[in-house]
Amino acid sequence: MDSLLTSAVAGLSAGGAYAILGVCVVFTYRLVAVVNFTATALGAVGAFVMVMLTELGYPMVPAVLTGLVAGTAASVAVGFVTTIWFSGSNQTVKAAVTAALLVCIIALGLRLTGGQHPRAFPDLVGGAGLQLAGVTITAASLVSIGLAIVLTIAVEQFLGRTRTGLQLRALSERPMAAELLGIPVRRLAIAVWALSGAMTTIALILVAPLRSPDFGSLSLLVVPAFAAALVGSFNSFRAALIGGIAIGVIEGLASGFVGLAQYRAAVPFLVILTVLMWSQRGARWDEAR
Repeated sequence: MDSLLTSAVAGLSAGGAYAILGVCVVFTYRLVAVVNFTATALGAVGAFVMVMLTELGYPMVPAVLTGLVAGTAASVAVGFVTTIWFSGSNQTVKAAVTAALLVCIIALGLRLTGGQHPRAFPDLVGGAGLQLAGVTITAASLVSIGLAIVLTIAVEQFLGRTRTGLQLRALSERPMAAELLGIPVRRLAIAVWALSGAMTTIALILVAPLRSPDFGSLSLLVVPAFAAALVGSFNSFRAALIGGIAIGVIEGLASGFVGLAQYRAAVPFLVILTVLMWSQRGARWDEAR
C-alpha cells in the first residue's frame, strides 16, 4: 500500500504539467475556436532552446527566459497563420492545419536537436517539498500543481470579470459581430496564442526531466493534454485541471506495478477512449431499447 501511495504521489509532478497543458488547450479552443495539435510541439521549441543554451554554458535564468520567448514566438507564428490565413475556415480545417504543422514541427525539431537522442534537462525545482502521511511530495510536484491551479483561477477570473475577458468571450462566441463592434479581434487572438505558448513552455520545462526528453516525445505530450481537455469537454478549465492531475496520478500508479509500468504511456489514450464512450452512452442505450 505504501509503495502504491508513493507511486501515485510521484505522478503529481507530471499531473500538474498535464493540467497546465490541458487548461491551455481549453483556453485556445474556447477563445479562438482552434483544436491546437501543435500546443506541446510549440512548448518543446522553447524547452529545447532553454536546454541548448544551458549546454552552451549560459546561466539558467537567462536560458529559461529565452526559452519562454522562443516558445511564445513560435506559438504566435502558428496563431498568425490560423488567424490571418484561415480566419474564415471552420474548426475542422483549422484543426487539420495545426495537425499538419505538428508533423512539420516534429520533423524539423528532431533534425535540429539530434533526433531521438535525449537531452539532460535540468531539474529547475529539485528537492523535497513536504511530507504527507509519510510520503514525500517533491517541490516540483507542488510547483506544477500550484501553477496549474493559479492558471485555472486566473483565466476564469480574467474571462468573467475584466473588459478584455468579455471581449475575448465575444471573440469566441460571435467573431464577426465582435469585429463589427470594433473589438481588436486579431490582436486578441494573437495574445491568446502567445499566452498559451508561454504556459505550455513552462509546463514542458517542468515535466521534461521526468521523461525521455527528446523533441518528439515532448511534442507528443499533446495526447495527455488533449485527454485532460476532453475530461472538461474542451470547455471547463477546472475539469481539465482535475483531469490532468488524475492522469498523472494514474500513470504513477501504473508505474508501481511491474507488469503495467511499460504501458503507462497508454493511460491518456484510455482516458480519451473512456470519456468518448461515456459521452455516447445515451445514444447507445437508446438504440439498445
